[in-house]
Amino acid sequence: MSFEKVRKSIQRKPIKLARYEKFNKARPRKFGRTLNKCRKCGRTEGLNHKYGLNYCRQCFREEAEKLGFRKYD
Repeated sequence: MSFEKVRKSIQRKPIKLARYEKFNKARPRKFGRTLNKCRKCGRTEGLNHKYGLNYCRQCFREEAEKLGFRKYD
């Protein structure tokens, strides 16, 4: 079960809920692949970090012209 489902099921038991949240809450990530997400679709794979774009490769192809990039042959 996910954290949210368990939390919802023990919501009426404040002592159990406090103990559960203390020991089972996910910590915020400081590094790793899932820290950065595409700003358009939320994908974590195929990210383009260059120039601080944070678009995945699929969304970058859609948005490139609007951002001022040109395609060279």
